[in-house]
Formats: sequence, structure tokens, C-alpha cells
Amino acid sequence: MKIIQGFQSAKSVLTRQAAAEFYPVSPGLRQRLKELFGTDDPEPAVRQIINEVRNRGDVALFDYTLKIDGIKLTSLEVSKEQIASAYREVDSELVLALKLAAERIRSFHSLQKESIWSGVTKLGSGQLIRPLERIGIYVPGGTACYPSTVLMTAIPAKVAAVNEIILVTPPSSNGTVSPSTLVAADVAEVARIFSVGGAQAIAALAFGTKSVPKVDKICGPGNIFVVLAKKLVYGVVGIDGLQGPSEVLIIADETANPEYCAADLLAQTEHDPLASAILITTSPRLADEVNQEIGQQLKDLPRQAIATESLESRGKIIVVNEVDEAIELANLYAPEHLCLMVDRATSYIDKVSNAGCIFIGENSTVVLGDYVAGPSHVLPTGGTARFSSSLSISDFIKFINLVAIDEADLKQLGQAAITVARAEGFEAHARAVEKRLEKD
Repeated sequence: MKIIQGFQSAKSVLTRQAAAEFYPVSPGLRQRLKELFGTDDPEPAVRQIINEVRNRGDVALFDYTLKIDGIKLTSLEVSKEQIASAYREVDSELVLALKLAAERIRSFHSLQKESIWSGVTKLGSGQLIRPLERIGIYVPGGTACYPSTVLMTAIPAKVAAVNEIILVTPPSSNGTVSPSTLVAADVAEVARIFSVGGAQAIAALAFGTKSVPKVDKICGPGNIFVVLAKKLVYGVVGIDGLQGPSEVLIIADETANPEYCAADLLAQTEHDPLASAILITTSPRLADEVNQEIGQQLKDLPRQAIATESLESRGKIIVVNEVDEAIELANLYAPEHLCLMVDRATSYIDKVSNAGCIFIGENSTVVLGDYVAGPSHVLPTGGTARFSSSLSISDFIKFINLVAIDEADLKQLGQAAITVARAEGFEAHARAVEKRLEKD
């Protein structure tokens, strides 16, 4: 990995240059887009897909699954029988692990619910809390499966009392959904599952088709086409955010274990060639040791090619003078995952203002957060941790204001409302209050 010396050099490197939804588009992908859609720009292609699904519904979903993925589907919805049979195809140890993770996620978000689930009433006004009626979750699939993402999106929604959860996920090459995804969906109490992915799945959730019901909000990560589709349907439905490639930033001092640092960096890089793995340390010795350790651990990594590409294009080791400088750089970068592998790690928590999730101490690997710690692993990426939050039950509820004015409040507030209304040129507004005051 490239080693960068000094705070100022690091500052210029870690300043975000691109929007959250930015993904580099390879020459190969541009050529494929040109062949399929007559444009090498992903956004017009996604607009075309959305319009087709909106106008042609299920027919467009079948057509695009064949056109883009090369898979001819005979049905969109996964049957209850398919879900039941998935348990026979999944190792019992994985089923137990998913159930353990589900209980941890459910427990954490139940505590979250207790902390916010109360109405507010004061001085003639108040607030109601209501869950969303129906939400859609997108789970990446096709060449890989992500049962953890099912749990991390569906369970917070279930805890928030969402009435119906709809899951969409790309089919594998044989047209089926991964058994582990189906088992996770059953554990999380997902209502319905549809075997469709990409921008067309997002469009189906946003506008509804004969088979796929329209939802109120769409959550979950995906590739560039999913991210762009979520961006383009926002306003028709709610979205949780525009999640991009995975990121980790580790702050470490001379007390950190170089094997742990290297392992945690590699754990992110094997996600995607576009993933970012960054180490900021106050120890030149640790910087060299982590670099050497990464080389050793890479040798037998099954996804070595992906991890290597990520490290070469986006991996960085930065050496600074003190931990406070590292914290300042982390706040500038606003990483998805921030690991504090420093002496007295808890003493630095209050100084962190921008991060999706903070992992404190050497035992708190991001991997545990990915699967079983409890908080949702759907986190802001691309620097959006400056203004957005991790997925939580608040994503699945809405607040409705209440106003209840009695006679005393009317007398106290009425004249001020009349004055402001006339200052804005709204005479009918003013008279609506005056009529109530005149009745006395």
C-alpha cells in the first residue's frame, strides 16, 4: 500500500472529490451500455429502465432480466414452498448463526425503539409516531448472496412495526434465489420475495406492477444501477440513502496489533475493487509492519485479485504526528466504518463527529458489525456520514404533528398570527383568526 507522510499531504488526499453516488464506469461497462441502451452513460440507461417498468410493468421486468442478466424467468415471486425447501439446502450451523444475528439485531433496535417511541404534547401542540405501511428492501445477489443484508434491513423495519416488508433480489444464473437469502428472509419475517434485481427492481417497488406492490420507502445497498435508480425515484418513494462501495478507516498507534490492522483492511477490500481501506497511524514502525502483513495475508486469500485491485487503487497508509490529527482527518473523510485501535480508545469518541459506525478497541472488528453485533450494517458511504445516519427504526417511522388550540391559547396567540399574516399579504389568513376572536 502507498504510504503518505504528514497531515497536510493526507488532508489533500482524503478530501472527497465526488458525489456519493459516483462510481467509475469501466470501458467494458460503457460498451455494454452502448449495445443495450444506445448510450454509454449509466444515468440515461437507468431512466430508460424506470420508464419502461412504469409503463409496461411485469413485462418489462421479464424483458430486462433476460436482456441484462441473460436469465429467462417464468415467475417473479418466490413461493412459500421454495422458502420452506431452502432450509434443507442450507447448513444447520448457518441457520443457527442467522438466528443468533437476528436476535442481536432485534434486541438492539428494540432498545432504540424504546428511546424514541413516545409522543410529545406541550402547549397545545404535539406529535404522533406512525410506522410506514409497506417498505421494500433491496438485497444484492446474482453472483453472490448476502443474507446478512436481509437481516440488517428487514428486522429494524419489523421492530418499527412496518406492516409489510417486500424483498427484491437478483436471481442466480439458474433463475433461483440463494437458499441462504430465503432462509434469512424467513427468519426476518419478510412478507413477500421477488426474484428481480437492478434498476428494474427499484422501479417496480417505486411504481408497482401487477405482481410487485408499490412501497412507501426503499432501503438497501446495490451497484451503480441500483444507486442511480434510488436517486431517480426519490420523491415518488422515500429512500434510505445512496450507499456506495464499502469503506474502512483505521486509526492506530504504536500499541495496535499489525496483524489485526491488516486483517481488517483486507476484510473490506475483498468486497469490491472500488472499496477503500485506509490506515492512519502515529507509528512509522506500525505502518511498515501492516504493509508487510498485508502482503503475507493476501497470499492465500480466495478473493486475492479483488482485494489487490482495491489496495492498489484506493488503499492508503498515512503517518501523522498525533492521534488528534488522525481524528481530524477521519472527520474530514467521514468514513462508513471508523476503527479506533489506540490506547485509551474510548477517550477519543467525543472527538469523532463524522462516521457511519465507530469500532472501539482491537476486539471490535468491523466484521462483527457486519454480521452479529446488533446495529444495522447499512451505513452512509461516500462522505455522506457528514449529514446522514446508519439505518435504524427511525427510517421506518414518520412523525405527524398535532395542534390543539383552546380558548386561552387563541386569545394569547391570535393577534400575533394576524399580524404576521397581514405582513405576508395574506388577508384571508388574518380573517380566519379574527372570526374566531370576534365570537367572544
